[in-house]
Amino acid sequence: MKTLKIAIQKSGRLNEKSVELLKNCGLSFENYKSSLISPVSNFPLEILFLRDDDIPEYVQDGIADLGIVGENVIQETEVEVSYLQRLGFGRCSLKIAVPNTNDIQHINELNGKSIATTYPAILSKFLKEKGIKADIRTISGSVEISPGLGLSDAICDLVSTGGTLKSNGLKPFADVMSSEAVLIGRKGSENEELVKELIQRIQSVLRAKETKYVVLNVERDNLSAVIKLLPGIKSPTVVPLAEENWVAVHTVIPERDFWDRISQLKQAGAQGIVVMPIEKIIL
Repeated sequence: MKTLKIAIQKSGRLNEKSVELLKNCGLSFENYKSSLISPVSNFPLEILFLRDDDIPEYVQDGIADLGIVGENVIQETEVEVSYLQRLGFGRCSLKIAVPNTNDIQHINELNGKSIATTYPAILSKFLKEKGIKADIRTISGSVEISPGLGLSDAICDLVSTGGTLKSNGLKPFADVMSSEAVLIGRKGSENEELVKELIQRIQSVLRAKETKYVVLNVERDNLSAVIKLLPGIKSPTVVPLAEENWVAVHTVIPERDFWDRISQLKQAGAQGIVVMPIEKIIL
């Protein structure tokens, strides 16, 4: 069995979160800020640090078994890889934006206009689907300044908070695609078992981030009402307390569900509610 290889971003918005995810999976590696390859000391894995644009091709060509990259890069490079897991970070949108002074109302008004972008393949497909013929001008970096320099009528670029658009006098006009970091792989990997094991580790970390460990006290008379609100992974754990007729309920629940149910829990008689983070969840 060969050493597994995973390619991640060398620098940029996905680098820190990718490194954090792998370390949370129990992987031990060093020198990731100064090296292009970092061996993992406690798992048969090497981490390759690459440019975004190179990651899908490295995976497609079998140089790397896995990769962590934004969906936008995969769509732009048009490579053949498999989506293995959405990772929940690096969320952004590819949007068409126009100057604040532009009173454009409908997307068809882009016909005959010039649009600057670093994503010509994605934009071309989007415009074709909308039946729009525009002049796509490919620019590497600093796309936001092109309308102000008279180089284009609009831009198509990644937007996360919208701050960069605002500071350059632009406003979002149309959504082209949504993107987030994904784990990609290729078919026919020689390291299929190792790939499965690493995916299992990643999934256990992602589940833990989305859930909370909840402990609360309740009288036995109110126990059934509380359990209906806190189903747990299978069912809650109920432990008798020293005080007669009282129990402690231990459970795991998605955080979004817990906040929706706090009022109901209190109304059902729950007291002393404690919410704790979870490090890993392995099913």
